[in-house]
Amino acid sequence: MRRAPRKIPQRRRIFLGCEGESERSYGVLLGRLVETRHRRVHVDAVVLQPGGGDPLALVELAARQARRRADLGEDYAFKAVLLDGDTTGRTPERDVKVAGTAERNGLLLIWQIPCHEALILRHLDGCAALRPTSSARALEELQRRWPGYRKALPAVELAARLDEEAVLRAAATESALASLLTALEFGRD
Repeated sequence: MRRAPRKIPQRRRIFLGCEGESERSYGVLLGRLVETRHRRVHVDAVVLQPGGGDPLALVELAARQARRRADLGEDYAFKAVLLDGDTTGRTPERDVKVAGTAERNGLLLIWQIPCHEALILRHLDGCAALRPTSSARALEELQRRWPGYRKALPAVELAARLDEEAVLRAAATESALASLLTALEFGRD
């Protein structure tokens, strides 16, 4: 008598819109960290190009990309976008539309204040509360504490310094990141 083939459960897909390659590498790192614990979710880290520098354009592009990718397969269980906070204020009339556009499209906004390097800095031991005042200061401080860091560092190199504990450390001070981790079932077996 033949056994029925074992059905492998479908992973929940998580969309993570990324302003650039640095954010995409971070999304890939999160996906790999989760995969070492369980295989219930898949992180689809997507670089949003063109669109950098304008938060509304990035959110609109993230919404379009998520819809387009969902049309090719299963819909996303959760959608988020990483945005640099230092890009706000250039066009205030567009800035006020960002939150509403994200909400209408089911996107969680993860603001990196002031930029991605500041978010990465908050992962390092003793740095969770650091809030550099500019992107230049954030990169300078990150490179001082992590001499080998450079923009667009591949996920495998991020993993040499950022582990599950580091991600949880940053999430303790970044509520939107904590929400993403909840959707990823981060830290759960």
